[in-house]
Amino acid sequence: MHVRKIFKYLGWNFEIMQITTVSKELLFIYAIAAGMFMGTAVQAQGSDEMVAVYRWYSQVDRSYVTVADGEYQEGQLVNWKYNQKTLLFYAYREPGPDRVAVYRWFNPTTKDIISIAEDEYTDDQMLKMGYKKDHVQFYAPISRAENRVAVYRWYVPKTKDWVTVPEEGDTDAYHKKGYRKKSFQYYGIKRDIDESIYLQTL
Repeated sequence: MHVRKIFKYLGWNFEIMQITTVSKELLFIYAIAAGMFMGTAVQAQGSDEMVAVYRWYSQVDRSYVTVADGEYQEGQLVNWKYNQKTLLFYAYREPGPDRVAVYRWFNPTTKDIISIAEDEYTDDQMLKMGYKKDHVQFYAPISRAENRVAVYRWYVPKTKDWVTVPEEGDTDAYHKKGYRKKSFQYYGIKRDIDESIYLQTL
């Protein structure tokens, strides 16, 4: 392949005026190195778009919280007496078409922490219920697809806690445990369709 075509193929938009005594072997090495660099950059960009979403249990408040990877340092959560880290699903780091923002809300009176999609309640409704908006946690899909799982919010009257539960297996078992007010929120992304992401006990 001609040198000019190689650089054009790699997306480099500068002119090559003259090439003299560059060996074919050296040129081939340059082309491979550039291709590897571009491939790595594209791969990193794709993986960085996704964020793992976990559920943690607070031993102090006896409640569950939904936490995106990197939202807090894991050491902080452990120091705050959180444990039972469980992978729920994957979501997006950035906004985009067919996505909904999921916010973290905190109730200073009940100490309850809840993750709410922006289309579930208005800010005014949440404020009237005693919650204060904290920050955006992640962006979740709102349409069904092969590699997505429906995510629901359950309410536990005994502890006055809202729990995020992806729909897989016999979720009616939660009702038998006292969970109520099951409500659809959004869809989570399975990183591997064949992967079991609910090795959890509530």
